Amino acid sequence: MIPDNDPTPAPFGAFAPTPAQAAIIALAHRTRLKRGAFRPWLSRLVNRIRPGPVDAHYHGAAFRLHHQASATESGALFYPEYNLEELDFLRARTPVGGVFVDVGANVGTYAMVLARHVRANGQVIAIEPHPVTFGRLAFNRAASTSTQVRLVAAAAAASDGELIMVTDSNNLAASHVVTGDADGHTVKVAALRLQRILEEAGVDRVDTLKIDVEGYEDRVLIGFFARAPESLWPRAVVIEHLSRNEWHDDCIADMQSRGYSQTGRNRSNTMLVRG
Repeated sequence: MIPDNDPTPAPFGAFAPTPAQAAIIALAHRTRLKRGAFRPWLSRLVNRIRPGPVDAHYHGAAFRLHHQASATESGALFYPEYNLEELDFLRARTPVGGVFVDVGANVGTYAMVLARHVRANGQVIAIEPHPVTFGRLAFNRAASTSTQVRLVAAAAAASDGELIMVTDSNNLAASHVVTGDADGHTVKVAALRLQRILEEAGVDRVDTLKIDVEGYEDRVLIGFFARAPESLWPRAVVIEHLSRNEWHDDCIADMQSRGYSQTGRNRSNTMLVRG
């Protein structure tokens, strides 16, 4: 079961790993145990030593990682190279002082890392609709002292309004928007057009964008590219394609028709650059 956020959380460091937990985490970092197949087992072992989250650093940013029911948080805790290819791609194309947009920010494993890269004079826009995840994202921003990160508690969507999300109790990171009947725990969330989010943030350009919204990517991007001025089109994009069977239209093909080229692809994500 996904716990509610504590309205008055203990400060970062209160859940620093115990010596036994730190030894297990270090063992995972040094061996093949960091791989995904072993992480649920490691998570259960760490949780048996002391139930609850673990405070740790990931690529220099501070996180409270609720590793028991979130693949993203477990990955960040046990696997130092988690999403490293995508992070390196984005950092190489985002200048210091630049603008990074994170659509489906989850707990901030992209947003807080890119915030360190763009530094204080840059800007990161982190968009996350799920209330539990958003609470964790807000905590991690405060723990990382990333004041250049603007948080948006809404789903990026084709139009403004409201959407329904289903919470995945086994993996909070897999919670997703539904457009029809749904089984499981649902929550109503605000929805905003991506163009509106960017305009309200006062940005006049986007250097890089990452989007991972569990099969809703096409509804966010196709309308955005059809209506937004080209000045707001990101120079480089990381898009998760694991749920592309849920797309109504192929948003990667749509981007390629608008001048984007695929420069990389792995099991989870496609990487594209404009021009």
